[in-house]
Formats: sequence, structure tokens, C-alpha cells
Amino acid sequence: MGYAAGVGKTYQMLAEAQDLKAKGCDVVVGYFEPHSRKDTIEKAEGLEFIPRRKVSYRGGVYEEMDAEAILARKPRFAAVDEFPHTNVPGSERAKRWEDVQALLDVGINVLTTMNIQHLESLNDQVWHLTGIRVRETIPDWVVQQADEVVMIDLTPRALLHRLERGVVYGREKAERAMRNFFRESTLVALRELALRQAAHEVEHRMEVDSPSGDDAQIPRKAHRILIHVTPDPQTAALIRRAKRVSDFMGAECFALAVESSSDLANLPEHDRDSINRHLNFARNLHIETRILEGEDVASALVDFARRNEITQIFLSRPPVRKWFPVFFPSLAQKIVSLAKDMQVVIVSDRDRRGKH
Repeated sequence: MGYAAGVGKTYQMLAEAQDLKAKGCDVVVGYFEPHSRKDTIEKAEGLEFIPRRKVSYRGGVYEEMDAEAILARKPRFAAVDEFPHTNVPGSERAKRWEDVQALLDVGINVLTTMNIQHLESLNDQVWHLTGIRVRETIPDWVVQQADEVVMIDLTPRALLHRLERGVVYGREKAERAMRNFFRESTLVALRELALRQAAHEVEHRMEVDSPSGDDAQIPRKAHRILIHVTPDPQTAALIRRAKRVSDFMGAECFALAVESSSDLANLPEHDRDSINRHLNFARNLHIETRILEGEDVASALVDFARRNEITQIFLSRPPVRKWFPVFFPSLAQKIVSLAKDMQVVIVSDRDRRGKH
């Protein structure tokens, strides 16, 4: 894992593949994107490559990793570059990380590469930092299943120097990159995210591996998080924020919608589609989802929270109202009033200019 293209992820992956081969292990390269980088191409020499599969789509021909060929070859190890990649429509699976899951399911060990900005729970933070909405993301639970996460670090100044020398991209593309995504301030912020994630990985794995007995750490208080799902587009960001918090706290997480009918039949089609999309998004992040039937949203949420020992309730920030908030309290105000024994977290949707 790294924080930007050019820090050395693919080179390190291939170096480990070469080490495995030198030890007599059966290893293949399932997919490798050289980007015309001389040192990286040289590091792949002597390794067995699985030929790419050609896929026709809308009059063009594209090359994808041939997961079925790797499954048939069944090596002990496969090196697979660009883990977050989206496959061409018509492929066996939509995402490369899903191809990797298929390899893992039959016992093939996988070495792969990704950048921190492709981690789903960081999607909103990356957008605020860079102005770029990353579309190819990987659910956090997929990365958490890895036996080992190796952070490939390079200072932003050193990375920019590599760009200037044409090591990462050709001259014209490198100049465009340095005017946009590869600004030093952006790289510094992304690197900080990556280092924080590395620290979290270390802490998580130490807890998992901690010994039992007198030296064992005292278990942390059990936390449970509830996320209120609505048709509001902010809900996706709310789910990401709550999921990241739950992962850091080791908490269970629930995503709930409250409507007058459990099948959402009374909602307008657009709202029904939005809620279903948000619930499916939560399920993809391994969050348990429910649709509660009820007319009073605040009471239904707090009742569920109390019955399920919820410790934190995550809500989107309500629209700012100027008239009579005391006489017509918002949903958030009602929940705060009813759930005095719980922490209520109200998440605002900030744009990159700092507005709320």
C-alpha cells in the first residue's frame, strides 16, 4: 500500500515475487502494469506471466487479468497489480479485488498493490483533500483480511523529484500531474492518511495477537453503532464515517431506515431507490441493515438502540432552519432528548471550501 503512484508498490511486489521464486516457490504474475518504468520492468524479468484476456466492449478491445487462467494454473502465489481496478463490463466479476477473492478461495496466495485513497472509508476525506472523487474503491473489510499490509513510504519531495526526472510518467503527463493531483500539499496530506492507516493496522494486529493471561490487555468496552439511513445523498458519507469509527473502536455497526411500511412501498420511487442503494452500500461494507416500520422515526430509532445496547447513533446534519426550532424540533433534537444515555454524532457534509 502507498499514497500515490510512483512510490514503489509494484516494484516491491515484484521483488517479493522474485524472493519467493528464489526460494523454490511456485509463483506467477497474474497482472502487471509497467507504465514504461524501466526499473520495474527489469524487476519482473524471469517471472512466469499469465497472458492477459482480451475483452471486446463497445467496439474496442481491452486487456484484463485472466482470473480463470490463474485458477486453472493454480500456482501457490500470484502477483496481481492494481487491486482496486474495475473490470470491463462483461467480465466474470466487476472488480479485480473480487477476482483476487476467487483466487484466495481456492488457496492461491496473492501479493497485490493499492493506494490509500482507494480505501472506501476514506473516500470523503480524500475528496476534501484533493478535490477528486475516487470512483474505484475497496471495502475496508477486504483489506482487513490481508495477512500482512506493507506500507511503501517515500517523502513527497522525493516523489516529486522522481516525477521531474520522468521516472513515474512521461514528461508531458508528469507536468500535468504536478499541476493537479501531485501538488506537494496534497501528497503530504495523503501520506499522513497512509501513515495513520499503517499505525491503525499495527495496533489492530497487536490486539489480535496479544497473549492471554496476566500480560493480556484489558478488553475495551463493547461499542455498538447505529446509522440512520435516509434518501439524502449525505447518507453515503455518513455510512463511511460511521464504518471507519466502528473499525477503529472494534464496534458492531447497524444501518437502519425507518418508514411507515417495511417494504418502502409508500415512498416515492426516487426515495425508495436511494434508500435501497444506501442499504446495499452498507451491506457491501459488512454492516448489518434493517428497515424498521414506524411513524415516529426518533422513537423507533431510540427504541431499537436501547434494545440492542447501542452506544453511538450517527445522524446526518439536518438542514438549517430559522423559524421556531423550539416548537418544531428536528429529528436530531428529538433523538438527543430521547437518548440521553447514548452518544449522538451529527455528521455535517462539508464541501471543500469549508461550508456546512
